[in-house]
Amino acid sequence: MDLRADVAASSSAQASVVLAPVALPSIPVRQVDLVSFGAVGNGTQLNTMAFAAAIAAVAEQGGGRVNVPAGIWLTGPIIMRSRVELHLAAGAIILFTPDRSRYPLVQTTWEGNSAVRCLAPISGSNLEDIAITGEGVIDGSGDAWRPVKKDKLTESQWRRLLASGGVTDDAKRLWFPSESPRLGYENSALRNSPNKADQEKARDALRPVLLNFVNCRRVLLEGVTFQNSPAWCLHPLLSEDITLRRVTVRNPWYAQNGDGLDLESCRRVLVEHCNFDVGDDAICLKSGKDAEGRKRGRPTENVLVRDCVVQHGHGGFVVGSEMSGGVRDVIVERCTFLGTDVGLRFKSTRGRGGLVERIRISDIRMLRIGGDAILFDLFYMGRKAEGAEVIPPVSPETPSFRDIHMTRIVSVGARRSALIQGLPEMPIQDIVLEDSSLEGTQGITVVDTKGLLLRRVEVKASEGAPVSFANTADSRTEDLSLATPAAGPLITVSGARSSKLQFEGKGALQDGYVGVSKEVPAGVVTRKP
Repeated sequence: MDLRADVAASSSAQASVVLAPVALPSIPVRQVDLVSFGAVGNGTQLNTMAFAAAIAAVAEQGGGRVNVPAGIWLTGPIIMRSRVELHLAAGAIILFTPDRSRYPLVQTTWEGNSAVRCLAPISGSNLEDIAITGEGVIDGSGDAWRPVKKDKLTESQWRRLLASGGVTDDAKRLWFPSESPRLGYENSALRNSPNKADQEKARDALRPVLLNFVNCRRVLLEGVTFQNSPAWCLHPLLSEDITLRRVTVRNPWYAQNGDGLDLESCRRVLVEHCNFDVGDDAICLKSGKDAEGRKRGRPTENVLVRDCVVQHGHGGFVVGSEMSGGVRDVIVERCTFLGTDVGLRFKSTRGRGGLVERIRISDIRMLRIGGDAILFDLFYMGRKAEGAEVIPPVSPETPSFRDIHMTRIVSVGARRSALIQGLPEMPIQDIVLEDSSLEGTQGITVVDTKGLLLRRVEVKASEGAPVSFANTADSRTEDLSLATPAAGPLITVSGARSSKLQFEGKGALQDGYVGVSKEVPAGVVTRKP
């Protein structure tokens, strides 16, 4: 087989992903004001009934807008209805009560599986044409729910947190707002029990997401700031035609499970001009976990993310790890990640199953990434076996990532520029990285990958070889610019399962360009000018 022709054909097949348009909600022009239903915006009067009455008033007339004026509107859960827009004026703050008893237990999902959790502060099921718009703020009072890990705070911050009240675990490494969340958190038998009495004992640990729309169509979130969520912030599930525009999502950087946006088994989504500063993954695509996700069989697909900024988070743009129903046909472009733990993050593990494919990423700027600027990790939450490994057979539980094209990626100051780590039984396949510049302490590491193309990529590493391959097959580099102050080759190749690696371009024929370990079969590496 001609390796050049094979890789070129693969790259050509990846040339484009065509996305269907996203439909916006259609909401009548009818309007009501929240204050007309007895609401008081003083931050102390509970307005749950006023929100419910205002939403019902427009819904029962065929739909319309509920105007929320400037003020602090304390409330319990808000349940949306079809053809209703909640519009927050500048200066309007919807503050959800920290009284956890106001959020009843409901059957929902959590981290990709069916679960009992507390009702989300904002929720809706089986709805059409819903919107939350304006210039105001929606605050989930998440600090009344979330545990806090000591190792996420400085010593002075930890002391202040202890002085504010609450309780800690026995090891004094985890803080809880009160004894009740601690009881539920530490007793998994209560949390996972089918018995309602047990669930009630654990209820304060069953933290809700801030916004949960399930099986909804034509959803618009525009202009509003969502912040301080008890768990994930925005969680559309099994929904279609979702638009997020000029939305700000904020959580403390130490917020446990403080994701920004989790799109789960959704299709036709547009996320543009949004800003994320969160305590976990920022923009995340999911589709259910393990057997339940595979049985659901609903991929997240037809997603466009553009012109967004992520200032903190475990990952800037993320796929997984709950991706058992698949993720496909995604475009991410013109985004900026500033100080996230990881930039572009793809994660899964054995047991998940699911197929991730046809993803196009371009024009991404990353600065001071704490870990990997680009990360494919198929050993997520696990550890690759040391020494001789028993490679399991491929099955429906084997995750697969393929056909992912990244171009014009710029990263400065990452700990490592990239890790592409597949499974021995299912390599990551057909990855293209081109016209990019990556600078970090470490360079690019590629393991158990097939069909990788690195074309016109600049890699600067202050430690070790700029590019390392292990057990990689049918892959090629072209016109790389590599630099390191470290002694040794610019590219290293290891692993007895390595095969058909071709390096070409300026300097490829120079002595010391490639270092090949002794276990690599003869003839694996070819070099061309």
